[in-house]
Amino acid sequence: MSVHAGKSRNIGPKLETHQVLLRPLVTEKGTHQSMRHNAYPFQVSLWADKVQIKAAVQELFNVRVMGVRTQTRLGKQRRYRNKMGRLPSWKKAIVTLHGEDKIEFF
Repeated sequence: MSVHAGKSRNIGPKLETHQVLLRPLVTEKGTHQSMRHNAYPFQVSLWADKVQIKAAVQELFNVRVMGVRTQTRLGKQRRYRNKMGRLPSWKKAIVTLHGEDKIEFF
């Protein structure tokens, strides 16, 4: 049994429901996932965990969430005039819904 089993990690600020989901990611791959696998990608707060993401999607869209997968995407290097800069890192969540539920963005 894990040392952290049953305990919630309280790292970072407490997020409200509307602060967890930042925006839906409307891309070609995301559209394909939503049509074929009923999975929707979102950009989420770096502080959000899977439990908070699931609760936010269920509350905001009135759907049943079956699973949440997350990725932390590293920021890309970009050139700013004569020196190199870095874009900020961000977190992506792919939320899989129950077969009967859908989310309409348009």
